[in-house]
Amino acid sequence: MSRASIQRKLRQVNERLLRAREELGVLQEQLLTFLEVADDTRVRSLVSDDPSERVEHHEASKHAEVMTRSRDRLSRSISELERLRDELLDRLLLEAR
Repeated sequence: MSRASIQRKLRQVNERLLRAREELGVLQEQLLTFLEVADDTRVRSLVSDDPSERVEHHEASKHAEVMTRSRDRLSRSISELERLRDELLDRLLLEAR
């Protein structure tokens, strides 16, 4: 692979990495909100005799779980992009020799 090609791929990976990290920040904030709601509904379901409170807690927990899985998937994607970036940097150094 030519030096120019490696540099182009490196720029693309860096752009994707930047976007993914920004997205992760937003997702983290959203997840915190979902977790707070799930915790709040859990407490309410424990102290309430109303079955709808348990349903609400179940729904809130499901949303928090989905958000957690999304965050974990994005974190793995970021790790993969970092690995690819490091590999491209290594190749670039080898090309320079």
